[in-house]
Amino acid sequence: MFVDVAKIRIKAGDGGNGAVSFHREKYVAAGGPDGGDGGRGGNVVFQADSNLSTLLDFRYKRRFVAQNGENGRAGRCTGKSAPDLVIRVPLGTLVKEAETGRILADISTVEPVVVAKGGKGGWGNCHFATATRQIPRFAKPGLPGEAFEVTLELKLLADVGLVGFPNVGKSTLISVVSEAKPKIANYHFTTLTPVLGMVKVAEGKSFVMADIPGLIEGASEGVGLGHEFLRHVERCRLNVHIVDVSGSEGRDPIEDFETINRELQNFDAELASRPQIVVANKCDMASQEQIDAFRVYIEGKGLPFYPISAATRQGVDALIGAVAAQLDQLPPIRQYEPEPAPQPEPLEGGKRPFTIRVEDGVYIVEADWLMSSLGMVDMEDYESLQYFQRVLIKSGIIEELERMGIHEGDTVSILNFEFDYIK
Repeated sequence: MFVDVAKIRIKAGDGGNGAVSFHREKYVAAGGPDGGDGGRGGNVVFQADSNLSTLLDFRYKRRFVAQNGENGRAGRCTGKSAPDLVIRVPLGTLVKEAETGRILADISTVEPVVVAKGGKGGWGNCHFATATRQIPRFAKPGLPGEAFEVTLELKLLADVGLVGFPNVGKSTLISVVSEAKPKIANYHFTTLTPVLGMVKVAEGKSFVMADIPGLIEGASEGVGLGHEFLRHVERCRLNVHIVDVSGSEGRDPIEDFETINRELQNFDAELASRPQIVVANKCDMASQEQIDAFRVYIEGKGLPFYPISAATRQGVDALIGAVAAQLDQLPPIRQYEPEPAPQPEPLEGGKRPFTIRVEDGVYIVEADWLMSSLGMVDMEDYESLQYFQRVLIKSGIIEELERMGIHEGDTVSILNFEFDYIK
């Protein structure tokens, strides 16, 4: 089964927590804090695998979670960082954020790509010792790893895409110019999946051709099979448009040509503007008048025109030579650049954003970035609470609470942690 779209969840590992520990050794009084740092969580890495040609495996496994980093230990021992989780996909796979469609990575080379970063390990309490705070009883928790629901979308890496109606001879052509062996028969939709073939032009020179399953009118809107595979033409540098010039199925070649171009335009205007070579196939079954009439129409549009018979190889060598010559003048296969995540607007003075609302007399503070600070607070330790209070003051949260009219004794809720406000 050919599967070229899949949706999965990925989660990078959380960083390990910093340790709260104090050095204890015989004859060493007040050894001081020696809690080590937590280890880094594992990244989620995508890597191309040339042995894969479909996303079928992701139909059965949809959740991928990297390991967490180890917690810090006593004696300033840093926790072990977790290994990366490597997910292997076919060459040409796009990784998109499912909710927004934002491109996270284009796996079009063999280089591994980090898509979800593991969380950093938290600091141990040895980092928080100062001249006035010599016994810190708190440490920093590890940061959470990134998590995404992603859509995997396979866009084949091919230089040339064969487009056209069903049964016009695309499969026959790719079978005679490459080692590809698509199914060939005299009925529509013989080819049910895209087929790649390596076309050798000369010693050390070749290009990849893709046979895209037949398009029909309405393909860009989901009619027939074409809409499933139009995405595979998006990377192609050159479109080879094959038309049955003989009209063997009762269709008009000119109308066929315009219909397919209209479907390409409706799917992607940039795709329709891609360089195109028009091939009049089945010339052995057509009259010279049919060939000449179609040639006049195509050349009138300024497009290259090549009459061939794929079944008898008539004109095929000239076509392949022309395709190779045009590829030499075109830019390389399209690669998609990752799109940066939208950043929240910082508040005046570079302070991080937060919101405060009042419900039933409770002041509810929402600020995801406070998670790490709150996680390191020991509610039984005075110095730890002082540290958290300084974070609230520097961030402007206390100032905003006072502006909203908070009074002493009112309840404040921060990430489900409630306390009474005291001036």
